[in-house]
Amino acid sequence: MVAHGPSVAFNPTAAVRLGGMTPPTDIFTPGAATNLVNPDGRPTAEFRRELRHIPNVRNAITIVLLYAQTILIMAAAVRLGWWAWPIAFLLMGRAHAQFAALMHESAHRVLFSNKSLNDRVGRWVLGYIGFVSTDAYRRVHMAHHRREFGPEEPDIPLYQGYPVSRASLRRKLMRDITGRTGVRLLRDQFARRRWSDARQRKVLLSILFIQGLAFAASMAAGQPLAYLLLWLLPFLTLWRVINRLRSIAEHGGLEASTDRRVTTHSIRQDPLTRFFFAPYQLGYHLEHHVDAGIPFRALPKFHRALRESGYITDEYEYRSYPALWKALASAG
Repeated sequence: MVAHGPSVAFNPTAAVRLGGMTPPTDIFTPGAATNLVNPDGRPTAEFRRELRHIPNVRNAITIVLLYAQTILIMAAAVRLGWWAWPIAFLLMGRAHAQFAALMHESAHRVLFSNKSLNDRVGRWVLGYIGFVSTDAYRRVHMAHHRREFGPEEPDIPLYQGYPVSRASLRRKLMRDITGRTGVRLLRDQFARRRWSDARQRKVLLSILFIQGLAFAASMAAGQPLAYLLLWLLPFLTLWRVINRLRSIAEHGGLEASTDRRVTTHSIRQDPLTRFFFAPYQLGYHLEHHVDAGIPFRALPKFHRALRESGYITDEYEYRSYPALWKALASAG
């Protein structure tokens, strides 16, 4: 889960519908114990140590390249003219997904092995630029990992009720792409009541400072619309669509269980949807929930081990994101 904006606290007394997408129980046979994983999917001690290695230098280079890519997209759009701006707009929606994915790594403290560096980069380099407090995100996100769909689950409103009708999903996505979802979340994030709390006020000022620097850089380049149309607008619109589609593909319609295969979907990864919706191996979400301390670069290796053990099977795994989205919108 990399949902952004203020999370909606789950009210356990509210009427919710969960489990509508839970696969048949007969496909959840334990995996075979191997020298890499246990029957419950957890990695063996030696394999876990291997998987949990944090490649600090590679991660630093990845962040530098992400910033370089973002600046290059904007510069290319300005130089090439009006026809390149819609293409840049699409790519900048993906850029928001990339920043969010790396911020998520920092929230799990697997981006850099030095805790202080990890947290500072997570806040100032990856979080605030995407209107996110990494520390606040970490607090609610850890509740999500402690017990998916439990009483402290922050995103049940996002996951409940599936499958829905195609018309219902279409309405949700229309609210996202037209900016209504993004504006509502941003307005709530900066609501007057939040400024009375000293800690929240400090975070909000930090976010505004970083956004101000980005806008000032755009102004200094003589292109104020570059920030407004190629950073802020994709954040309010396209990023909301990307985030919803990926989030419901992670947990939509499932339910609480000690078996991570009941709480988390598994989708076969392909280059196109991974490019736009799940960068930096974010699509290996079941693996991430089986062991949340594994850095993103090691998740494909962990996936292969789970496949070989039989913990993940063809019957359980969706063949593609479109196949899962179709199933999520199959009611009525």
